[in-house]
Amino acid sequence: MTESTITPTNQAIMTTNLPLAGRRQGKVRDIYECQALTGDQTTECLLIIASDRISAFDVVMTNGVPGKGIVLTQISKFWFDRIHQEFGNRLQHHLISTNASDVQGLSQEQAQSLSGRVMVGRKTKVVPIECVVRGYLAGSGWRDYQKTSAVCGIKLPSGLTQCQKLPEPLFTPATKADEGHDENISFEKACELVGKDLMATLRDLSIQIYQMGHDYAASRGIILADTKFEFGLTDDGQLLLIDEVLTMDSSRFWPADKYESGRDQESYDKEYVRSYLSGLVDAGQWDKTPPGPALPEDVIRNTLAKYQSAYQALVGTNIEL
Repeated sequence: MTESTITPTNQAIMTTNLPLAGRRQGKVRDIYECQALTGDQTTECLLIIASDRISAFDVVMTNGVPGKGIVLTQISKFWFDRIHQEFGNRLQHHLISTNASDVQGLSQEQAQSLSGRVMVGRKTKVVPIECVVRGYLAGSGWRDYQKTSAVCGIKLPSGLTQCQKLPEPLFTPATKADEGHDENISFEKACELVGKDLMATLRDLSIQIYQMGHDYAASRGIILADTKFEFGLTDDGQLLLIDEVLTMDSSRFWPADKYESGRDQESYDKEYVRSYLSGLVDAGQWDKTPPGPALPEDVIRNTLAKYQSAYQALVGTNIEL
């Protein structure tokens, strides 16, 4: 895999406009179809660019967090490399390169402007299921449990507390939504949508990846509470792990030395953004609809520091932006 040189930046990259086909934009990522040089041959790929946009309550904020996309990309790369080491040929992933210079049709200046924030990945037909694994009773799982004593229809022992570690990790699939929240569905419903054999494979792989990530994070003083994965199928039927993996945007990471069940936890994610926005909502200054408000400098600074501290704790090195 080709390494990329990271260029420090103090300015948030909010959007891109490259001379490539198939541009589409998610909450955080811009995606293009491209051709990339892999070894001595050219391959049809996707160029996935992690912008510095940040969303909360399913709304993208007016301004971004400079360098956030670099941190997300580099931590995904770390995990993809680790997954390859741990799983070998049992699990393939989509990542070919993190170097924009491998993409044909980009100028040197364009490639340099994207330094550190791109993944060049194999094209797949995306399996339309979010593969969620929950190791702790948090978020929507906790709210579900309070109402039903179950999480996504899976019955649990009575008397569990908020953020308590579950007896074993739960696989709770969801449908992928282009807009708004994904919808939790039963494993049986997921089987109806994509097939029983495929879902059984996705469940087993997702739990194994989560357990690997959980155990490694624990060795670094971090709790991986839950996460979600995406998979795709190549034209010849090969199953690949795709998209980002085990990032602060797709997972809940908690500092282990501050963990205590029965309450909300400190986390390595967007808590400063959510706290600031909740204050605006409570004051009647924002109603959780677009456009998102501009974030003040201290919220941006503190949020980026959280992402950087998570990277440092997990990877063991600092990431300079």
